[in-house]
Amino acid sequence: MRRRTALAGLGLALLPVAPHAWASPELAGLTLRGQGRFRYFGLAIYDARLWSAEPLDANRWAEQPLLLELQYARSLVGREIAKRSLAEMRRQAAIGDAQGQAWLQAMEAAFPDVKAGDRLTGRYEPGAGAQFFFNGQPRQRIADGQFARLFFGIWLSPQTSEPALREQLLGGRDGQG
Repeated sequence: MRRRTALAGLGLALLPVAPHAWASPELAGLTLRGQGRFRYFGLAIYDARLWSAEPLDANRWAEQPLLLELQYARSLVGREIAKRSLAEMRRQAAIGDAQGQAWLQAMEAAFPDVKAGDRLTGRYEPGAGAQFFFNGQPRQRIADGQFARLFFGIWLSPQTSEPALREQLLGGRDGQG
């Protein structure tokens, strides 16, 4: 109640609205399942949020449609995001040079340069591929189920380089339900 009073004192109306009602259309009908902050050498890089229509099973995440939203805390070059993504995907599986180059080009087309506050969102379609959005606008669809599983596995597979973030997204207090 104290928080409500403080906010009302600032002239902010508190209306009963759905969580993230302000958010982009790609989030419609989805529930926030987990969230966490990715830091690199102590610097905040992005906040990650995992959305789905149904509760997620951490052991079967790759079988369930979901949306992963990254809101950046700093400027990054899209090409570098793509290169790092491919390196992280290679932690999970062997990826041949030709396949890696094709996926890198697709990600470079999907990921623009970002600045603080920008959002890159990916919709995971099990067995079918991924659709990417930039600040709510459709960017690129990559129709490759293996690519999509490995890409979203950067955050959600047991082989992730960031197990604490995986726990926050899938299995922590904010991850179930």
